[in-house]
Amino acid sequence: MKMDRKQSIIEAAAKSFSMFGYKATTMDQVAKIANVGKGTIYTFYSNKEKLFGEIVSNIIKEMKGVADESIDPELSFYENAHRALTRILEFRNEHQLTVKLIQEEKELGTPIVKDELRKVEQVIISYIQEKIEIAIAKAEIMECDSEVTAFLMLKFYLALIVDWEANHPPLSKEKIAQLFELYFFKGLST
Repeated sequence: MKMDRKQSIIEAAAKSFSMFGYKATTMDQVAKIANVGKGTIYTFYSNKEKLFGEIVSNIIKEMKGVADESIDPELSFYENAHRALTRILEFRNEHQLTVKLIQEEKELGTPIVKDELRKVEQVIISYIQEKIEIAIAKAEIMECDSEVTAFLMLKFYLALIVDWEANHPPLSKEKIAQLFELYFFKGLST
């Protein structure tokens, strides 16, 4: 029973943050959506920041899950990197809460939203870095600074998907894969 209430609070908070953003969400709204008293929320979370942090942690777990599902051990590092990055960014763009948080960060610069989005980015970079280190160990790619390379790979994808599309027609997944191979793997291949 206690976990059901906690789960309904998490779901209600995620819904509220998705609809109104972090700044405009109140614990009263969350309580109303969850159909619990506000005091019930405080038995699980001492404040809105803690509740928000748990929701972002859940998003990170989901994001890692979709990335892991996209990996095929039979494919090369390059193909898996492209598949995982594409899935992560699709997830990010399809997930209503992340879309709202990115919008809030741009428009309002809410500090906690900035911090949590930075955490999400760092987890993505660490995930890619781990895959790069495995590829280096298997001699699929040459020795490199795995953290910098992971950062650049993520920013490359973001630039082509977000920044490029601001002023150009969207690139196909195939075209992005070609560019990814050209700019990263022609130079990283052993």
